[in-house]
Amino acid sequence: MTIETVINVDLDGPRINRHVYGHFAEHLGRGIYGGFYVGEDSDVPNVGGIRLDVVEALRDLNIPNLRWPGGCFADEYHWRDGIGPKDRRPTMVNTHWGGVEENNHFGTHEFMALCELLGAEPYISGNVGSGTVREMSEWVEYLTRDGDSPMARLRKAHGRDQPWQVRFWGLGNEAWGCGGNMTAEHYGQEARRYGTYCRDYGDNRLYKIAAGANADDYAWTETLMKQVGHLGCQRVRSTAYHALSVHYYTITGPTWEEKGSATVFDTGEYYTTMAAAAGVEQVLAGHAAVMDCYDPNRTVGLVLDEWGTWFDVARGTHPGFLFQQNTLRDALVASVHFDIFHRHADRLVMANIAQTVNVLQAMILTDPDSQAMVLTPTYHVFWMNRDHQDATSLRVDHRTAPPTRPVGDTTLTTVSMSASRKDGRLLVSLSNLDAAKAAEVEIDLRGGGVERVDALILTAAALPDHNTPQAPSVVAPRRYDGVSVTGDRLRVHLPAASFVTVSGALTRPA
Repeated sequence: MTIETVINVDLDGPRINRHVYGHFAEHLGRGIYGGFYVGEDSDVPNVGGIRLDVVEALRDLNIPNLRWPGGCFADEYHWRDGIGPKDRRPTMVNTHWGGVEENNHFGTHEFMALCELLGAEPYISGNVGSGTVREMSEWVEYLTRDGDSPMARLRKAHGRDQPWQVRFWGLGNEAWGCGGNMTAEHYGQEARRYGTYCRDYGDNRLYKIAAGANADDYAWTETLMKQVGHLGCQRVRSTAYHALSVHYYTITGPTWEEKGSATVFDTGEYYTTMAAAAGVEQVLAGHAAVMDCYDPNRTVGLVLDEWGTWFDVARGTHPGFLFQQNTLRDALVASVHFDIFHRHADRLVMANIAQTVNVLQAMILTDPDSQAMVLTPTYHVFWMNRDHQDATSLRVDHRTAPPTRPVGDTTLTTVSMSASRKDGRLLVSLSNLDAAKAAEVEIDLRGGGVERVDALILTAAALPDHNTPQAPSVVAPRRYDGVSVTGDRLRVHLPAASFVTVSGALTRPA
């Protein structure tokens, strides 16, 4: 069966915000130390202790933003402990992640230097759980105020004359859990209070993000939306915060304690994972629907600032460090997520995969013994999709319903697609989630043809295949010739368990 599809390349959808390709780096396991930061005395090439090969790899993704210092760690992090001479910085215990000692050698200045090297915007999560309003207010002043003030003088004393530009600011993290175990009503008031004292200095304009719901807790979102608007209101009345976050992890094991192996799984477990990944669509749609009731003009953003797979830690590694391998299955989880993000571009303004290096569904793994750097299958999905950033989304309509299969009490659509247009070029992303059957897709391009088509494919011999220092390219993109163009029709052969991108110049661009 051929799946017949229509893409109107001359009909604009909402812009895909580049920030949905955002990242997340927490003080967790080897995410910061041994991942991003190796120290100035390391034999690994670095600038100020920041590992250069990791920076270069992420720059190739056009990384738009990086969230830091957490996560749960954010609500026990006190920023003054991470400034000044490293040998004078106090240590602390990272109670959330392994009970290890944190030396605070990677702090505010190091993070901002990392963002400058990456060309990425910083997204800082402030401490609401164990911090104070004054502490957060002074951190904003330290980072962004020019001229003469107590915090500006302190920043200059530590070697930074000019303020930084910091737009994205998180008002805590997971306030319903590790960020304070608050009720939605209590946190809503706290968010308004903290947000009030996070000031704009000079030309720096904060975009304040309230700590939102866990997965499908729509009541939490409604409570926060009541703080900024009224039912049917055409304008937002409060600017204490500009967006709400939500967290959604793809977890497929029978219990939280038994989430399943990242590399040893059968086909049934694979399909369960893919169905769970596809479930993010209902979650985003649900929160958007609640937000629409109070903000029909969609002035408040939705931010999915933690997403990704969460399996059991790799055998022999620290249980609190959340290190897991990354297989073809993880890549397809990512590709499906991005199709969904593109469909919700009218409300979703940012998303941050958890996490960038050595933690959960990472882009990059670094080997602690050989110091080798490995690009994961998930990294390659980000790279293949990078031209969707800030592109105009295009609606994909199926004349022939894509194939489905039952998975537990739900139904999984096994072919996923999205498309966009930017700078006179078309980019179509296609995933075949069927583990055994190939699929044929024929796309009717209306309002414009395409020429000089380039195609890439990401697949592997087996679903658990992954990359290691010894075999770094087992799952890697390659040129693909399973695509043909006839007039305004694009035909794509999708092998089983594959991700394909097709790009080309539009002959009659809008």
